[in-house]
Amino acid sequence: MEVNNKVSPSEEQIKGFFEPGAEGPIYMLNLLKFKDKAEYEDGSETNLTGAQAYARYGAEVSKILIKLGGGGMFNAKVERLMLGEVEDLWDMVAIAMYPSRQAMIDMMQSEEYQAIHHHRDAGLAGQLNIETTNAGGMWLGGQGIE
Repeated sequence: MEVNNKVSPSEEQIKGFFEPGAEGPIYMLNLLKFKDKAEYEDGSETNLTGAQAYARYGAEVSKILIKLGGGGMFNAKVERLMLGEVEDLWDMVAIAMYPSRQAMIDMMQSEEYQAIHHHRDAGLAGQLNIETTNAGGMWLGGQGIE
């Protein structure tokens, strides 16, 4: 299995995101890798680390998510790899809930989001975004995947 962190989706991934998907909430799993030092596209000087720039983005995007009826569900620093093999570990994992795929699209196209997006780009070396849906109480209710 080859893993390639990216900062932006491919044209195929964007096209797929605009196609009909599961009804109801989506949970976006983010595997985040930060730059050592934030790099803003406009060349502005900063003493921020990539993680600090991304934290600015995260604080503001959380506010937008709440307005949409979603929110941050979980975030944590990656400590070590317990099972499997990857060449390089991510720095952080985060799960965000959107009430629908359309809500995420609306957020990404909003002026409010566009005004903060530069912090994300400045801080991220790359990431994986994995769209998930509720598995019907798999662990919580002791049920298997349906």
